Amino acid sequence: MTEHAKSEVLLIETQYFPPISFYKTLAQHDILQIEKYEHYQKLSFRNRCYLAGPNGRMILSVPLTRGKNQRTVIKDVRISNEEKWQALHWKTLVSAYRRSPWFEYYEEDLQELFEKPFNFLLDWNMACFEWVNSKLGIDPTITFTENYQKEVPGVTDARDRILPNIPAGEDTLQYTQVFQERIGFLPDLSILDLLFCEGKQAINIINDGK
Repeated sequence: MTEHAKSEVLLIETQYFPPISFYKTLAQHDILQIEKYEHYQKLSFRNRCYLAGPNGRMILSVPLTRGKNQRTVIKDVRISNEEKWQALHWKTLVSAYRRSPWFEYYEEDLQELFEKPFNFLLDWNMACFEWVNSKLGIDPTITFTENYQKEVPGVTDARDRILPNIPAGEDTLQYTQVFQERIGFLPDLSILDLLFCEGKQAINIINDGK
């Protein structure tokens, strides 16, 4: 993926516009393997991402059918489209980042993504992931697990290692955020925050901090 990348496989769960720490970890590997056969687990980035708002950290959460306590294989987890959650998420993004340096550059293309209907969480997450990758200018080799294994030899197993309630650590990437002067720097937000604030320099910041 980069000239410094190791010839290793990163195994990790699907995430909704993953946090920056996800991409820092990805930058150290050549192949990404998405866990497709785990059971859905709540309180993770699987259906949520975090943004910077005027009053602090904000959450976007994709609503799921049968609620968040389901024990469904992740590839079969369905999105609840009874409410117009995509429109709400998009409105929140516009409100939070319309003053950021690069939001206008990505706005039209990203809005089109939020207007496309999706029924399964994995499909939506992958569409978001591929959109970000295209803007970062990266093209990692992506594979999917064919069954669930608790222990997988020969890979970097990062499943359930990057979680909302785990601090990002002192090596958090630093850059200028939209509301930083008001609320201070918020570490390890969604990759969207870095992209809207730094644009084409985002991937260089990731690679320099990996």
